[in-house]
Amino acid sequence: MSEPPARHPTGTSGPAVPASGPAVSTGRDVDPAAPGQGAGPGRIPWATLGVIAAGGAAGALARHGLVLAFPHPPDGFPWATFAINVSGCLLIGLLMVFVTEARGVHPLLRPFLGVGVLGGFTTFSAYVIDIGRLVAAGAPQVALGYLFGTVTAALAATWTGIALGRLILRAGPGPGPGSGESDGDNDGDGGGDDGAAGER
Repeated sequence: MSEPPARHPTGTSGPAVPASGPAVSTGRDVDPAAPGQGAGPGRIPWATLGVIAAGGAAGALARHGLVLAFPHPPDGFPWATFAINVSGCLLIGLLMVFVTEARGVHPLLRPFLGVGVLGGFTTFSAYVIDIGRLVAAGAPQVALGYLFGTVTAALAATWTGIALGRLILRAGPGPGPGSGESDGDNDGDGGGDDGAAGER
């Protein structure tokens, strides 16, 4: 059976691309499935899709619950959405440090917490909708403060999360018993050479 004819991208003179199209590039969060494992669309492992879906559902439910618990009037500052987005950015900063700089991190942790839980928890689409509602309710000054306040606080929270995560990693547990450190004379008493002490 012959291969389908190659085609050139529209408006370019570059190399021909097979008619079946290029392989989908999957990022770090969606590594290709190992041979013999089932995979979803774009060669994404089913396990990765599953943890993203579960995490997204949990994050979205948590956000919805907070918004219902702390409502705001049409012309009032949306404190619930503001707090959700800022705290989510703080947690994203923390998470990215641990998944990129710590050792022994499970490969599904980042898609579950980063893409799933925090992706479903934070809501910058609702942030934009809130701005439009504030303007429509006759509160343009509140909308302007919310617009710039959220961006500024979110960036500061992300930076704080990164700095805090690195501080936690640097302050991790030091070498404990059995780490190879000795007291100098290998007698376990923490002192120096007993013979030398007796001669003095």
